[in-house]
Amino acid sequence: MKLWMMSAVCLPLTVATAQTPGNPDELFRADETSLDLFGSVSVGQETIDHISGEKIKEDGEFGAGIGLNYFFTRMLGLGVDAYSENTHGPFVDNTSGNLILRFPIDKIHLAPYIYGGGGYQFDPGEVWFAQAGAGLEVRFNQSVGLFVDARYVMTDETENFGVGRVGLRFSF
Repeated sequence: MKLWMMSAVCLPLTVATAQTPGNPDELFRADETSLDLFGSVSVGQETIDHISGEKIKEDGEFGAGIGLNYFFTRMLGLGVDAYSENTHGPFVDNTSGNLILRFPIDKIHLAPYIYGGGGYQFDPGEVWFAQAGAGLEVRFNQSVGLFVDARYVMTDETENFGVGRVGLRFSF
């Protein structure tokens, strides 16, 4: 009788602690959509080759942007973003799409990620590009996080450049 009682008591505890898609302890979820609002800075190849805080201040182009991400699984997703660096010319300077691979660590509210893809630049010159980058997201809860990332952008018609972003991520 004791054995039956112990298994009946242990079973609900085991089921209650199992990781399920709707588990509130899981900060980074499958079937998750997120909205990014971010500030950006882009720098040319010369600044990347001789990077310093002073060169970024002198040569960097600061901007703001918005992005949308969707994760099929906890680790694999797609993202699109657009940003602008000036008020002259086209409103959107750059758009891109990426495949994202993240490595969630729920216990410390952290998810390092890598991504790659491509896009189109409208200003200062019109050109297609490929890109690859890495970043880090810190989640405060299931819905709000802070992220920082950097990407290297490769074109065949203009100088390659880099873009850094920092922003808020709202997941739903």
